[in-house]
Amino acid sequence: MKLLVTVDTEEDNWGTFLPVGATVENLARLPRLQELFDSCQVRPTYLVTYPVVTDRGAISILRGLLETGRCEVGMHCHPWNTPPFEEETNERNSMLCNLPEELQFKKIESLRGAIVRNLGVVPTSFRAGRWGFGQSVARNLWRVGCTVDSSVTPFMDWTTYHGPDFSEWPPRLTRLECGPDPTTSGNASIIEVPATVGFLQENFRLCGRLSAILRKRPLRRLRMIGLLYRLNMLNSVSLSPELEDSDNMIKLTRVLMRKGYPFINMFFHSSSLMAGLGPFVRTPADESRFLGRIRRFLAFVRSEGIGSVGLSEAGEVL
Repeated sequence: MKLLVTVDTEEDNWGTFLPVGATVENLARLPRLQELFDSCQVRPTYLVTYPVVTDRGAISILRGLLETGRCEVGMHCHPWNTPPFEEETNERNSMLCNLPEELQFKKIESLRGAIVRNLGVVPTSFRAGRWGFGQSVARNLWRVGCTVDSSVTPFMDWTTYHGPDFSEWPPRLTRLECGPDPTTSGNASIIEVPATVGFLQENFRLCGRLSAILRKRPLRRLRMIGLLYRLNMLNSVSLSPELEDSDNMIKLTRVLMRKGYPFINMFFHSSSLMAGLGPFVRTPADESRFLGRIRRFLAFVRSEGIGSVGLSEAGEVL
């Protein structure tokens, strides 16, 4: 088993759809985070947004990390602040998958170009903002030469937010067909490396289907998922220090080890490195606890002999 750490490296302005004027103060915390990764021999992937990769200070920080080969940089597309701006700014259009396919391509290509110009690397990994991924996005990633995506959250449904439904998606690496490849006689494809979301129970498929049923009306009103969680009968866990404590992340990893999964993908936002910028880390005490959860989990990973790779490297397995 190998560990991936994918960090949505983005602006400070959580919950707003500002086309311009975003700040990126949280990027100043990235070197300290990298020191933690270095101490645990972890090679993270920083998935950067357009405001980050066009800010002079953020560019300097990222260049410093890239020069030593300690990390990978990929793309993280927030449609609302990635040019060109041809769509209306609203919640539905904050999901990349809802935009016209050609506009998706323009935004992805714009972000890719900014990374190449300002960081001197050609990104081959991607995550859609707000998990707004679909078949049309996959096709556009292939068009720009991106080989690996990590926009899927297994067993989760974002349709309430105008997004995709991943309720039937397992947390395994998958080859996604994107249609015919005009340069060969075969099909174009990219690799999907989902964010790690699973259950503490062994039968993921059964748990996923039960969870999807219980989330639907009118059963949702009965709050059965919460009851089953407390009874340790249906325990959904995300491999994210924003959402879980170290114990739950370790328990989930042990389940995945028993099931023979080749990769685990821990994920979080760079804005959680600075208190008050998002919903997960509100106070300096929360900030300290957040880093403590990462440190303890990485210590466990190292004790188990689990090595670390970048997101694009994981895609090479398939």
